This record gives sequence, C-alpha cells and structure tokens, in this order.
Amino acid sequence: MKPLVFNNLEVRLASSSADVDAAQALRFKIFHEELGAKFSSHAIATGRDVDRYDEFCDHLLVIDLERGSRSEPCVAGTYRLLRGQIAKAAKGFYSETEFDLSILRTYPGEIMELGRSCVDSGYRRRGAMQLLWRGIAEYLTLHEVQVMFGCGSLHGTDLKEARRALAYLHHFHSAPEYMRPRALQKHYIPMDTMELDEIDPKRAQSELPPLLKGYLRVGSYVGDGAVIDHNFNTIDVCVVAEAQNFTKSYVRHFIKEQKSQLRNRPGISTG
Repeated sequence: MKPLVFNNLEVRLASSSADVDAAQALRFKIFHEELGAKFSSHAIATGRDVDRYDEFCDHLLVIDLERGSRSEPCVAGTYRLLRGQIAKAAKGFYSETEFDLSILRTYPGEIMELGRSCVDSGYRRRGAMQLLWRGIAEYLTLHEVQVMFGCGSLHGTDLKEARRALAYLHHFHSAPEYMRPRALQKHYIPMDTMELDEIDPKRAQSELPPLLKGYLRVGSYVGDGAVIDHNFNTIDVCVVAEAQNFTKSYVRHFIKEQKSQLRNRPGISTG
C-alpha cells in the first residue's frame, strides 16, 4: 500500500527492522508503563513488547516525519495486521489464545486480525488514530479482506466494574450467529449479567474505552463471552466486522471530515 502523508504524519507499513523495533518500543511504553501490563524480565530489560506473531504480521505505523530518522523512526501509533493466509505460517492467530475463531475460519474470503493497537499520548488529539484507520481501510481493499476481528479491551480486571459495559455490548452489539466467535470455554465469562431493561445505554457507552466505542461506530460487533487477560490487565471481548461495512462507515464518519480539512491545509501527499 502507498504511504499517506497528512502534514507531518505519515501512515504506512513497516519496511525495516528499525520500523518494527520502534513499534515494539511504543507498545511497551503504552501497555506496560501506562496501562500496567505484566511483561517478562527480558521485555522489561529491552523496553520492547515482542511475541512470536510479530515476524508474520504487517505492522501499520503512523510516523512523525519531523522527528526521528530512518534508522530510528518516531512511531506515533501502530496496529498489527495478520491475514488468514499468513496465519497458517504463524500457526494461528493471537486471538485464538482466548477465543474460538472456527466460525470465522469458514467464512468465505480473506479474514484479518487486528491487534496491538496503541497511540502515543502526545498524538491522541492530532489525528493519529484516524490515520491508522485510513491505513486499515486501504489495506482491507488492497488484500480483498472480507472480515476483520481482534481483541477489544476494557482496562482493568474487575468484573463488577465492567458489568454494565459487558451487558451493554451483549444486548446491543452481539455479532450475527454466522460470524460470532466465542470465548474459549476455559476462559469464558458470561456477558449477559444484566437484563436489557436494567441498562442505561448512555451510561454504559460512557464507560467504554475510546477505541472500543470507535469500533462500534464503524459497524463492528462483539462475540459471545469475555476473557480476563491478567498479563495485560484487561477484560477482552472479540470484536468482529465485515470489511465492507467498516470501510463504508469509516468513509462516512472520518473521510468526509478529513477531506474538508485537507482542502484547507498544506502538506498532503498520497505517494
């Protein structure tokens, strides 16, 4: 996919080991230092979040062109992308450590996992996430992806605090049966812990993290059951979306707004 530049920010795929290393450093900074994830002593010593899936994935990056260098790029945001045909070499998807994805594996066409999403705190009000999503939309089209999925996380592991948010997701955003992953039985946590008429949707929505709310705005659903990830200090649900619905919703919610900005601001390139 071609890089896209918006003022000083560029969204593109990692093309070197230095790019991947910078993404792993940002992931460590956000997940461990900011959100309290428990990493290995090696990860803490190196300041890098690394796992066995990294070598098989495409790493989508937002890079600040005014900072860093080619050998040490300044990565402002990142996503990790793993397509179904590549996952065979990786012996599966990361999400399969928590969820049964067999129903998605039988879905006609290409599927893709999204993971390890994070944005540096200094760029969260500067359009970095919107650029990442623009990159995802381009990637979906380029690789003719039909379904995308991944872990959506609520921060913390207190089920009592997450009760309302989980019940809201269950009642209002459950995936259709034909594309509904299920938490593995050994990890399965029911999400229907409140009756529909007990839920205040506005209050429940306010308790969702911004990224999960963003997924729902662009037509995503959640699977059956949640999972506690003690290492990452989260309660996870499986988020799933048909690619064409995501792309259409993304265009409606974000591209129109960006186009109005682009017409009035310099420094735009699609090459």
